[in-house]
Amino acid sequence: MSTLAPGIASWRKPLFEDVAGDIDVSFEFFPPKTEKMEQTLWESVKTLEPLAPRFVSVTYGAGGSTRERTHNTVARIARETTLAAAAHLTCVEASREEIDEVARAYWEAGVRHIVALRGDPPEAGKKFAPHPNGYAGAADLVQGLKRIAPFEISVAAYPEMHPDAVSRQADIDNLKRKIDAGADRAITQFFFSPDCFFRFRDEAAAAGIDAEIVPGILPVSNVAQTRKFAAMCGAGIPPWMDRLFEGLDNLPAARQLVAATVAAELCGQLYAGGVRHFHFYTLNRAELAYAISHLLGLRPTPDQQEQAA
Repeated sequence: MSTLAPGIASWRKPLFEDVAGDIDVSFEFFPPKTEKMEQTLWESVKTLEPLAPRFVSVTYGAGGSTRERTHNTVARIARETTLAAAAHLTCVEASREEIDEVARAYWEAGVRHIVALRGDPPEAGKKFAPHPNGYAGAADLVQGLKRIAPFEISVAAYPEMHPDAVSRQADIDNLKRKIDAGADRAITQFFFSPDCFFRFRDEAAAAGIDAEIVPGILPVSNVAQTRKFAAMCGAGIPPWMDRLFEGLDNLPAARQLVAATVAAELCGQLYAGGVRHFHFYTLNRAELAYAISHLLGLRPTPDQQEQAA
């Protein structure tokens, strides 16, 4: 005779029970400003390296403000690790000639993957305005990069619509232009609802977009910072999630546990819906991305651990 409470027997199985580990991951970093930040970044890179990500990417500051640091970070990853490094490149405040020169330097450094973005203006709140002699936007940039070399190219996608888009359909049409220009995949801005991603993926497919769309995952380690990011990119933070982090400002360990739980459940639901590639916005910290990858069944092989040592 069962002693389970009524209804218990019908509960679904645990979200991470016997997950096959049949996923790919990729990780995003930003170029460090100080020696201490560089040490933290490098520790994170080495921690995540044994997971054999498809690639790791390094961001590019507004208006190209981190151009040299981005290049140095990407070049070091390509030189000193087993990882495939991807460099972000934007259209902001640079001519075609300047951008083409940066792209050629990446190719010569052995970098074969570019994350091609329109980019944000250097001053917050200002509207994007193309450089008079520059690329008009990301689709134009993708075409230009393909003329320079056979780069692998990722572009951005916005499940909740880009803040500058006039409509949801116009935003999806813009994504299609980027794919048609030669991009290999789209990586989404972060979001916190699996339905948001699945709805967007269906809308993209209906528009004739057949390229891979990879969900971008932001584990929330800093709530105030996440609110700032969300306001800039048009992502919504559900009220329930806001409430989960109340009272944890001075409890970093508890905050990490809550962040891991929320992000892992999102990834588990995406996995159940067929997603097999996850792109993590690491904020240069490895712990949460590694833990979630582990929950999804990803394990380093002994060879990968030895190579990364």
